[in-house]
Amino acid sequence: MSRFMIDSPALTRRAMIGGAAAVAATAAAPAVANAETTSAPLNQDAIDAAAARFEQALIELRRDLHAHPEGPGEEVRTAALVAEHLTAAGLAVTTGVGGHGVVGVLKGRRPGRTVAFRADMDAVPGNGTTGPEHLCGHDLHTAVGVGTALTLAALRSRLHGTVVFVFQPAEESLAGARAMLADGVLETYGFTEIHALHCGPFPVGTFGVNPGLGLPGQDHGSVVVTGADAPARAAALAAEIADLSTVAVPADSADLEELVAHLQTEDGPLAEFVNMRANVAGGATADRAEVRLSYRCWPEERYTEVRADIAGLAASVGTLAFPNDPFPALVCPEEDAHELQRHLRRSLGRDTAAEMHAVVPFNGEDFALFIAQVPGTFTWLGVRAPGTDIATAAPHFPPFEPDEAAIGHGVRAMAGWLASRARC
Repeated sequence: MSRFMIDSPALTRRAMIGGAAAVAATAAAPAVANAETTSAPLNQDAIDAAAARFEQALIELRRDLHAHPEGPGEEVRTAALVAEHLTAAGLAVTTGVGGHGVVGVLKGRRPGRTVAFRADMDAVPGNGTTGPEHLCGHDLHTAVGVGTALTLAALRSRLHGTVVFVFQPAEESLAGARAMLADGVLETYGFTEIHALHCGPFPVGTFGVNPGLGLPGQDHGSVVVTGADAPARAAALAAEIADLSTVAVPADSADLEELVAHLQTEDGPLAEFVNMRANVAGGATADRAEVRLSYRCWPEERYTEVRADIAGLAASVGTLAFPNDPFPALVCPEEDAHELQRHLRRSLGRDTAAEMHAVVPFNGEDFALFIAQVPGTFTWLGVRAPGTDIATAAPHFPPFEPDEAAIGHGVRAMAGWLASRARC
């Protein structure tokens, strides 16, 4: 999931992986269980049993990825490791899709539909003094994606349809989904829907769904101020623009706890919001300064209103520019989200899945570009360990340390959900 502020043609060198060789990874792939040959229907009990066999190996995989983070566009080792695991499980694997993207295709032995699961692989980029770090949980997402593939591969004889596993690079820079789509991933693999999950600050073993809601996009702009006292006038303008915010990033765990609780209520306060940052860029001179601004808002249609407000403030001070269209928000189709919630409650327990009534703010997600092309779902995977501070389960908060037990829950949930969608 991308941070609040990002400073930042044919498939490229597609390589079909035919064996476990030629990948520069150091961690051994989880042992692959022999595929079953039974003709019994595929149910959640079978999925749970298969997933349990991989759980400890997937935790080790996550720890390996966590110890070797790679920033957006740098996912060489991670991609190789993913490709090795998928190949060992018998999937048809393609690398180099949209950069370092990996696609694995699992064909079931029974007729059905083609559905996809997307997992993002990159780490949060460094800030100049630190290197990349897995502060958003993409290492855990990757482990869940690999585990889901291994689980369904072990049950291939009972699986309907085809499941396409899309391991995406460069989510933190909001570039990877666009690159994979430009490389033809949708046309090549023909999936009719796509699903994803993301770590969230909820108790481990629980899930959140977002019918009709999702995550905000983002917009960037700048105002060039010239003339006498340019730095002072720019600083005053930056303060005025920043005051357009109606909600701020939680300052501490108590505020974050309250915010997350509000997200579970129908009258939560975040049905609409603006979260704005504005500051004077470095390099200002006595007669020239630049205000750089970045913001998110919900609902997405408010971009027009917010841009107009900024233009009003800047009109008499400097020259305003928005270099690009706003990055789109992730909006989850209502019907699919409701069906996901029903499925999770039926298969994993009635108290496992909660419906969100407001978006989780301050984070973008380029899965929005996939879900704008085909329908699908975006699941919040609870990663908060019992008795821990909520900040340990909130992506991009410095204490972030998700409970690794969430990997097994994610695999069971996604394997069951994908199997049910491919069977439709």
